[in-house]
Amino acid sequence: MSTRDIVYIALFAALTAALGLFPPITLPAIGVPITAQSMGVMLAGALAGSKRGGLALLLFIVLVAIGLPLLSGGRGGFGIFLGPSGGFLLSWPIAAFLIGWLFEKHKGEPTLPLALVYLAVGGIGLVYLIGVPWIAFAAELSLTQAFTGSIGFVPGDLIKVVLAALVARGVRRAYPAL
Repeated sequence: MSTRDIVYIALFAALTAALGLFPPITLPAIGVPITAQSMGVMLAGALAGSKRGGLALLLFIVLVAIGLPLLSGGRGGFGIFLGPSGGFLLSWPIAAFLIGWLFEKHKGEPTLPLALVYLAVGGIGLVYLIGVPWIAFAAELSLTQAFTGSIGFVPGDLIKVVLAALVARGVRRAYPAL
């Protein structure tokens, strides 16, 4: 692993932490907050790549687990992973890896619609695939109740997908060697 890799990993972990400065909005039905930090997952994958993006979010999760208050609203600690939002958080390194892998497998710069699909598959599809069953387990809900309660996140996540795609395309154009 090069110094450049380490810098990217630290940078995207820090970016995800900085996105936690936006105040969370908690949905009352399931107790999982809507935050801007899932956009950090998307940007890490799209800009840092699969390996560095996944490791950046793994670093972020480890820092949260040891108690640093890096999550939106100043939350942190191992107990967060045992609550309803634990599955979403644990999915972040895998989602960043998948997004980075999809961007890496594409020859050249993906078109905007294709970038939106890559970000939605990794940043929404995979995150929900892991997060929704976790909510059902942790909050003692049926899978249908957990899924229905999670639908409230989708509009915000779609906005984050569009923003992340636009930012990633702009950064990739400015820094093609990323």
